[in-house]
This record gives sequence, structure tokens and C-alpha cells, in this order.
Amino acid sequence: MSKFSKSQKMSILDAKGPKGLRLCSTPKRNHTQIDENLPFHTFSPKPIIGTPSKVFKLGLITYSNDSKNTILKVPKKIIKKFGAVSIQCCLAMVNNLKKISKSDVSVSITGIAGPKGGTKSKPVGLVFIGIKKANKVSIYKCFFKNKGRSYIQKATVRKSLDLILRVIK
Repeated sequence: MSKFSKSQKMSILDAKGPKGLRLCSTPKRNHTQIDENLPFHTFSPKPIIGTPSKVFKLGLITYSNDSKNTILKVPKKIIKKFGAVSIQCCLAMVNNLKKISKSDVSVSITGIAGPKGGTKSKPVGLVFIGIKKANKVSIYKCFFKNKGRSYIQKATVRKSLDLILRVIK
């Protein structure tokens, strides 16, 4: 587990992989929320001692296109034109998640973990990670080796955590 100084003023996520995901709070106790499509519950925080609700406000799994539309208000035209695994969909997911939860940091993940579902233009292992803090939004396009669904899910969580830590520092 990584060690962080007490002067850190943001909420942080720390993990030993998906099963060991823990929330760690720092003095300011800002909120973080996650919306995920690809990892399908691998990113959700595991129970910890204390009160994770002080730092983890909301977690959503919007796996189906319908749930992306009804819960996150991703326009159907975005999904139809660009697909659920696209920069445009990831951007709509993270922006609307921020509006819904009003948290300090929002994260959206959409991708293809396999074993099926990939195409030539969108292969298995393609993942988009969106992070929004205040009014700054970043969308990251990642390609993970197709070493199986579990590998892609874990690699996505690790990359997401790394990106979150970079954003909140």
C-alpha cells in the first residue's frame, strides 16, 4: 500500500488490485465517484474500517446502453453514432456523472474486456477512461493486451487509479 503524507488535502484511492481496493481519506475528505462499464464492479470500493461514505459518494455500473441513457443521460445519438466505447460516450458519462453526484472528482470507464465484442476498429482491450475535477476533463484512450477479460479489467483499474492520483495531486 502506498503511503501518503498527512498534508495531502484530497481524497485518494489506493489499491492492491481490484479485490484490495480501499478508500483512504485525508483531512479535506473530498468526494469521489465512479461510473464504470468495462470492469463491471471491479472498481467498487470494498468495505473498510471507518466511513467510506465520507470520501466515496457514488458508484454506478451502467453496463447497458439503456442504463447509460436513462441513468447518466448519455444521448442515444452519441451511442448510435460513435458507440458505447468511444471518446464521445466516455465524455458524456463523466460530465453527467459530475452533475448527478456533485462530487469533487468523477471517473468514467468504458471499454471492451472481451473475450468477445472486439472489432478491427475497436479491439478487445480498448478502454476509455474519463476523469473530471472541477471544470477540467481528461479522456484517456488505452489499449491493453488481450490476455483475457480479468487481465484487462485489472489493468484498467490500475491505470484509472494512477490517473486519479495524478489529477488530485
